[in-house]
Amino acid sequence: MKLRLPKPFTFEAGKRAVLLLHGFTGNSSDVRMLGRFLEKRGYTSHAPHYKGHGVPPEELVHTGPEDWWQDVMDGYEHLKSLGYQEIAVAGLSLGGVFSLKLSYTLPVKGIVTMCAPMYIKSEEVMYQGVVDYARQFKKFEGKSDEVIEQEIEAFKKTPMNTLKALQHLIADVRNNIDMIYAPSFIVQARHDEMINPESANIIYNEIESTMKEIKWYEESGHVITLDKEKEQLHEDIYAFLERLDWNV
Repeated sequence: MKLRLPKPFTFEAGKRAVLLLHGFTGNSSDVRMLGRFLEKRGYTSHAPHYKGHGVPPEELVHTGPEDWWQDVMDGYEHLKSLGYQEIAVAGLSLGGVFSLKLSYTLPVKGIVTMCAPMYIKSEEVMYQGVVDYARQFKKFEGKSDEVIEQEIEAFKKTPMNTLKALQHLIADVRNNIDMIYAPSFIVQARHDEMINPESANIIYNEIESTMKEIKWYEESGHVITLDKEKEQLHEDIYAFLERLDWNV
């Protein structure tokens, strides 16, 4: 059986466009349901993949935040090249961090951050997350437990400079969030097991946007776009987008 890996997507609908950004070790499937929901309501969306994501984990460790940031910029330019002049951005986890960075780098109509970290997790916790991701990917590939454990041991010998660079990226964005003026909707899961939920309050309190709101989802974990309150999340994001001052 041929393994079908997730791919970037573009769902074209109306003249209003939303760039959808997945998280670290995630892929476009994290935001695909949101993209389909918005498509039904007349919004175009595009979800790029970051380099080294949605592919075997051995490729991930040879990439870093600079590569991924370029993928975000390319995703924005992809929408521009299709003729979309007004672009909002919504991102999960690391995608939320990139959404913030994009908003003080290029013109965006509005920002949605979902479970975006502003605190630096210890490298050990992040490292364990990458190893867990590698193990899950290999299970998805249909490998036996014995083969998986052998490959994981080899994987652990690979230097992972990515994690330090990722910490620097988060710190840099946090230092610059007072340069954000775009309308913002900050989403945070109450049962977030991956990041410190207090990050949401930091974003809300420190951005300079005059139109900003924060909402806590009491039943959800970190990957909120796939959790039990996803339908409510979709409706809330749509309501936020509808309040933006679109020219089209």
